[in-house]
Amino acid sequence: MTYVDAPSTERPPAAARRRWTAARVTGLLLMALWALLGLSIVYMLVAGYDPEKIARYGPRILNGIWVTLHLVVLSILLGALISIPVAIGRLSHNPIIGGIAFGYSYFFRGTPLLAQTFLVYYGAGQFTAALKAVGLWMFFRDAYFCAVLTFSLNTAAYQAEILAGAIRAVPSGQWQAADSLGLRPFTTMFKIILPQALITALRPYGNEVILMIKASAIASIITVLDLMGQTRYAFSKTYDLQIYIWAAVIYLITVEVLRRLWEMMERRLTRHLRR
Repeated sequence: MTYVDAPSTERPPAAARRRWTAARVTGLLLMALWALLGLSIVYMLVAGYDPEKIARYGPRILNGIWVTLHLVVLSILLGALISIPVAIGRLSHNPIIGGIAFGYSYFFRGTPLLAQTFLVYYGAGQFTAALKAVGLWMFFRDAYFCAVLTFSLNTAAYQAEILAGAIRAVPSGQWQAADSLGLRPFTTMFKIILPQALITALRPYGNEVILMIKASAIASIITVLDLMGQTRYAFSKTYDLQIYIWAAVIYLITVEVLRRLWEMMERRLTRHLRR
């Protein structure tokens, strides 16, 4: 005798209806508020569009974008060069070297970037005679170079901490293996440890670049005509608040493009780690 299983007539239980909790209602209200705010900004930009202002101040804004980009790129690159010896100093067992590296990092990470910019830009003027004597006044009298110097020193402190943490994350067996092969410490650091540490530090480095793009607006306070500097100039002539909104949109687009490019680079460089 054979038995045939009868088809089951049971149905899965109905999905439970979501209750209207206070948290859900609050979340929906906040989403609606943000959507309304976004639509209001879009309406303001569309309704107040003035081709004459775009023609007059558009080229200045584009030039400000270019100044912002190369200010940030130059500062990041110089900061990266400075951060390597500082990071190595942070890892040093020598109390003097470690103390100097810690003091540098502590000062630039613990004080506002605005205050540091003022110290370099306005403080250099207190030593005009001494700077002229050594031929550095041509550098310090230019607001752009003062901004590059300050931003480089500031981001170097953050990059040094990122790099030092990434180096600590490399397994100690890598050092031991290199030592067993008779490699010198310099060769071990720059050919074995640093390449692995930089992979770990990619994402924090991306965050630092994004923070520097937004912090670069501080340069406008010392008369650097970057994106924010040109925006302030245009606003002083028109008193049109939309100019600041457009500047915010440009910053947002710049950050988003950079974020996606950085993610593409990160996926490319870490493709061997994915399974």
